[in-house]
Amino acid sequence: MDYGTKIESVQTFGRKKNAVAVAYCKRGRGMIKVNGTPLELVEPQTLRVKCFEPILLLGQSRFSAVDIRIRVKGGGWTAQIFAIRQAIAKAIVAYYAKYVDEASKQEIKDILLAYDRSLLVADPRRCEPKKFGGPSARARFQKSYR
Repeated sequence: MDYGTKIESVQTFGRKKNAVAVAYCKRGRGMIKVNGTPLELVEPQTLRVKCFEPILLLGQSRFSAVDIRIRVKGGGWTAQIFAIRQAIAKAIVAYYAKYVDEASKQEIKDILLAYDRSLLVADPRRCEPKKFGGPSARARFQKSYR
C-alpha cells in the first residue's frame, strides 16, 4: 500500500439525548450506510424521511461524490434517527470545508440552518435525574394527614 496518498475523509458525530451517531465521510460514489445497512432501510419507517432531510435539502448532486458510513448506538429509535440526520449534515459540511471550498461550505451551512438549526447544533437537553421523596424528578409522593 502506498502511504504517500491520503484518503480524503472526515469524521463527525451527531447527538440526541443518549444516542450518538458517528459519521465517516470519504470520497466515493454516493453510498450512505447506517450500521452496515442502506439509509433507505432505516427503521422506523415513519421517521425515515427525517434521515433524508439533509439530502433532500441539499440535493443528491452534493452527495454523489462522497460515501458516508454511520455507526449509531444508545438512546431510543427517535433519538437515533435525529442523531443520524445531524451526523450526515455535519459530515457534508466538514467534508466541503476541508476538501472543496469555503464558499460552497457556507452555502450548505446556510441552507441547513435556515431549515432546522438542530441539523448542525446539538440539543443540550438531558433527562433530569430522579430525587428522593417522590416517584420522579419533580413529582412528590402524596401527602396524608392521618
